[in-house]
Amino acid sequence: MDKTVVELFAGVGGFRCGFNDVEFDGNNVTEKENWKFIWANQWEPSTKTQAAFDCYCERFGKSDNHVCQDIGKIDKTTIPNHTVLVGGFPCQDYSVARSLSNEKGIEGKKGVLWWEIAEVLEAKQPPFVLLENVDRLLRSPSTQRGRDFGIMLRTFMDNGYAVEWRVINAAEYGFPQKRRRVFIFAYHKSTNYYKNIVQMSSEQIIHSKGIFAVNFPIKQTHLDEGHSDISSKNYEDIVYISDEFDFHFFNAGCMIDGAIDTFKVEAVQCKNITTLGDVLETNEVDEKYYLLDEKLEKWEFLKGSKKIERTKPNGEKYYFSEGQLAFPDRLDVPARTMLTSESTTNRSSHVVKDKVSGNLRTLTPVEAERIQMFPDNWTNIESKAMTERRRFFMMGNALVVGVVGKLGHYLEKIVADEN
Repeated sequence: MDKTVVELFAGVGGFRCGFNDVEFDGNNVTEKENWKFIWANQWEPSTKTQAAFDCYCERFGKSDNHVCQDIGKIDKTTIPNHTVLVGGFPCQDYSVARSLSNEKGIEGKKGVLWWEIAEVLEAKQPPFVLLENVDRLLRSPSTQRGRDFGIMLRTFMDNGYAVEWRVINAAEYGFPQKRRRVFIFAYHKSTNYYKNIVQMSSEQIIHSKGIFAVNFPIKQTHLDEGHSDISSKNYEDIVYISDEFDFHFFNAGCMIDGAIDTFKVEAVQCKNITTLGDVLETNEVDEKYYLLDEKLEKWEFLKGSKKIERTKPNGEKYYFSEGQLAFPDRLDVPARTMLTSESTTNRSSHVVKDKVSGNLRTLTPVEAERIQMFPDNWTNIESKAMTERRRFFMMGNALVVGVVGKLGHYLEKIVADEN
């Protein structure tokens, strides 16, 4: 089995950077090519310009297999055969319903990108799949907890896959950001990995033998668990999952032949942490990042605790409350979760004490890249689309490269055992 990868929703190449230990010296990209990335798709529908795709091509080269096109318009049978499918896809509403005539069977909401992944699974049957999403996926929607993830699991099952998942907080494993994301690993019934894993109990898979347990250890304490079954004996098809399934998913679990076992687990904290202070630039930074005195009062208000009276549309009064954030941010702990609004004047942006001047300032683009573990100036490209504001936006949307790097290296061993 070859080590080939197809990358969906590629962004600026986070999966590829992690899988292939990519380095960048400001001029040249060095890629170990542990994996051969043979096709990538990146398309941002809400903008005319395509900054992320420009960055991907600037760093990895232009290619007919680097595709900037709406994935919904691509014939999935034209995607090359591959061993691993990867992608960080948007969290949306995955509800499904039958078409009026039933001619098309089951349809998802228009524009929901999960169904594009499902089409790739059906058309190409990749042996392995690794996906990343926000951790609220396990709880959505609020009106029917767990339905969306249940639909995904049933889709995998219907296409012949078993699944493991884990919510990973990158900071707990020595990475520089408190970023919680759910990682989903699926493997086809035809693989040796599947044949080996199904011999184990779910407790073994989750606590010691599965891909996440091996690479991101957890305590062996028994906190909580839940069990369900989404196979056809309980739910005729995916529409019934959409209409009726309601289940509390914990932060780890597996699904084999429709049987779901989920566990509440706790990380074994890495002793060597990477702090926000570790990623700050030590040279003088541009004055534009410093907080002007006239803005300090606004920053202090945004970061402070508050209780504000507001009025609902029906006239009812209520109070909006939020707690105090450290101001400036602590440098002796990992960074908080970085959002797409990073560097703008808002509560979520980091404010740090500059190491050279001692003055307060926002982050630089390079520091944002370091928090996500990309090489320095990775997004600093010659493209009108990639403004400085977009550089921060790209990093707020990205994944922690080091996390997928560990998984990619372990996947090499899994694929080697298939031969």
